[in-house]
Amino acid sequence: MILPVTLVIAAAIGLINVWLALRVGTSRVSGKIMLGDGGEEAMTAKIRAHGNLTEYAPMVLILMALIELARGPSLWLWIVGAGFVVVRLAHAFGIGRPAPSRLRMIGALGTWLAIVVLAVWALAIGYQGEWAPPVVKTLPASQPAA
Repeated sequence: MILPVTLVIAAAIGLINVWLALRVGTSRVSGKIMLGDGGEEAMTAKIRAHGNLTEYAPMVLILMALIELARGPSLWLWIVGAGFVVVRLAHAFGIGRPAPSRLRMIGALGTWLAIVVLAVWALAIGYQGEWAPPVVKTLPASQPAA
């Protein structure tokens, strides 16, 4: 079964992940820093932006996929998924700015909000018993031929 909402959001997150990894990689090459952050604050911020995405994205995508499997695609799932992409971009741009960074705060709080919304949604689906297997009805035995 194809999960169109989760698939599109996962693709967007995948592209952001590659972009963040390229930022780290190019900074490593230009700064000749092959391991760690080389004591550079900007490098630490780039590493954390990438790491932070890889820490939170799997939970969001798993919850989205399970909700979409249980309920099918919905406008609300699109909204939560698109919101997650936007707040992850805000976090990526905000983490390198001097503290306190509004973009980083929006990214962090928005990420937590997306996880809470999806987790509560998943709990509600489970509570409603939608996960129960279907009841199989048996047909009456056929009458023997006369």
